[in-house]
Amino acid sequence: MPTLYYAAACQTNFPAPAHRDEIGERVRRMGQIVDQTVIGYEPFFDVRLLVFPEFAHAVPVHDDPKKLLETVAVELPNEHTIFYENLARKHGCYIQTGTFLERDDDWPGVVFNSTLLIGPDGILSKYRKVNTWIPWEVHASPHDLPGYADDPFPVVDTEIGRLGVAICYDWLFPETIREIAFRGAEVLLRVSAYMDPWGTQQPTDWWTLVNRTRALENTAYVVAANQGAEMHHYPPFSWPGGSMAVDYDGRILAQADPGPGEKVVVAPIDIETLRAERARRRGHDTRAHFRAEIHDYARLKRLEPAGADGLGIEQTNRRIAAAKKRLP
Repeated sequence: MPTLYYAAACQTNFPAPAHRDEIGERVRRMGQIVDQTVIGYEPFFDVRLLVFPEFAHAVPVHDDPKKLLETVAVELPNEHTIFYENLARKHGCYIQTGTFLERDDDWPGVVFNSTLLIGPDGILSKYRKVNTWIPWEVHASPHDLPGYADDPFPVVDTEIGRLGVAICYDWLFPETIREIAFRGAEVLLRVSAYMDPWGTQQPTDWWTLVNRTRALENTAYVVAANQGAEMHHYPPFSWPGGSMAVDYDGRILAQADPGPGEKVVVAPIDIETLRAERARRRGHDTRAHFRAEIHDYARLKRLEPAGADGLGIEQTNRRIAAAKKRLP
């Protein structure tokens, strides 16, 4: 395994597709970004990991899952993931795809917001967003579905380290990223569409604050790709970019300037150094110091699972109201 490689956080600036037939042109452009990044930096270092943002393929612009299924949802894998597989094999790299809105015959009527980790040997994992950005996002969380049996938090052991991913709003829940870290992830990948004013804009630069915090509290690298679409492409929000990489002490290694547009930033990832630091440290090792038994709050039910039929905005608002009543 290489002791040092580089990761690229890649942001996109596409118009929101109205139909799944428009996904192909976005995939081709992201393929060009992979080619250009790997080849362009080859005289200097090896880019082995590339991360793309949430909604790079499709946006949940409708208020009902049925409309998403009719227009933009796709099954995974598909011809687009085959394209990424060929690209990863060609360059010997790993691609964390931008999200797809996914349909699955095992869950009729349901849409997932999903990202795939693809390497030289093919698809390595599928992650479905656990903490959907309710009430506006009407795709499902694995939490919503009784009998959901797939691993909701896959971590993949690769030649470039143990990789785990979570999507956008997931990152505001320390428990979600902590779960991935406790499963062994060394590089935490953020596939995100984080809008203004909570993006890179001061004084509420949650984007940078959260990425740095999740890195240091889990002693892990973070590679975070944010959506860079202009407001007229993805209304009603503007998208600030700021894609970045952070080391295990919360130091920013690289960050795109705030503002929309296609941008790629690259940063070094040294897995052997990370492992040595994790093994050596007795102070500030919050994974080893975690007193799990004293924390009761995560075992208490808050937001009720929706079930396949309860994913509309009105139903979600009722679930949120009920959850608020359970809070002290």
